[in-house]
Amino acid sequence: MQVTLSELFLSFFKLGLTAYGGPAMVAYIRELAVQKKGWLDQRTFNEGVALSQIVPGPIAMHVAGFVGVKLRGIFGGITAYIAFAMPALILMLFLSALYQKTSNLPHAISLFNGLKVIVVAIVANAFLSFTKSIIKSKVEFLIALGSFLLLLIGISPFLVLIFCFLFSQALFKDKPMFLETSATHSISLTGILFLFFSLFLVLILLNFFNTELYQLSLIMVKINLFAFGGAYTALPLMLHEIVENMKLLDSKTFMDGIALGQITPGPILITATFVGYIVNGLSGAILATIYGFTPSFLVYMLSTKIADRIRNNPIFLRGKRGILASFCALLLFASFKLAFSIDWNIIKILFFITSFIFLYKGVNIFYVVVIGGALSIFLFK
Repeated sequence: MQVTLSELFLSFFKLGLTAYGGPAMVAYIRELAVQKKGWLDQRTFNEGVALSQIVPGPIAMHVAGFVGVKLRGIFGGITAYIAFAMPALILMLFLSALYQKTSNLPHAISLFNGLKVIVVAIVANAFLSFTKSIIKSKVEFLIALGSFLLLLIGISPFLVLIFCFLFSQALFKDKPMFLETSATHSISLTGILFLFFSLFLVLILLNFFNTELYQLSLIMVKINLFAFGGAYTALPLMLHEIVENMKLLDSKTFMDGIALGQITPGPILITATFVGYIVNGLSGAILATIYGFTPSFLVYMLSTKIADRIRNNPIFLRGKRGILASFCALLLFASFKLAFSIDWNIIKILFFITSFIFLYKGVNIFYVVVIGGALSIFLFK
């Protein structure tokens, strides 16, 4: 019996309502698609998970799209992807509108003073956990160190990533990745190309009719396509482009957006919705979300067509190792940049240490943000 698009949408929408924990949501997608519904076998599902780790963008959302593709082709992939992200999008739109109206009120100021400190703890903990899983050799350590030094002297993060990709070809010797495959439905290349040209056409029209929205969309495309290793790696790139390069937001407002992104379900990349809303209202939020997520989704969909070539391509595998090592430096650099935007005192330092310890010990980010936010109203009057 074929799964209907409405059933696919409702299943992933419900799952998206509780999509906290980033890549940890992959286990819940597996429970839904493999164990409860029996839509896919374990071998096919594992293939989708493996592919999601070698392309840019949010891992859990890619896996949701993969399940949809295997069930109903390109329309199934789009349906599952949108449904999984929609709860976070709706909630972030609401929070962004609320933020714009209330951020200057005394209680809101106290709240976000504390949340900014928590954001620094979140990014610092992300750096630590990301580094422990990535830096496994002296070469990777040297790439990360060199990247950090380049960032300190003002080199663009995107140039640093490109340099690391190129140097990695001489520094690493990677063997092919062998993924299990099975005979399942394949995605239409025509469908991928249609989506690509649709997005490209909208960009062209924006360039003629609204240059501000065009620039915002283009920035999100660049950030999304370079965000290897999961959505957290997009944060330092977004910080560089949105705050430092284009100066669309100041660092404090950007940190507020990160904090709100932690309250919502779904990937931290949903901060793109907040950025778009603050910069250009509802249209900015929608376009920033579309172009902050869709490019890597198309890359992922394409990877299901050329999986053999990707997983056996030594150039890609070596380059990915270098890029991920440099992302460790990017997260550390972002931690420092965000920390320098805070007016520290002893209470904030203790608040940071406490938040960091809870995160390091594995307490869910959602609880740290919500409870920490509530305490902030009283601590930072």
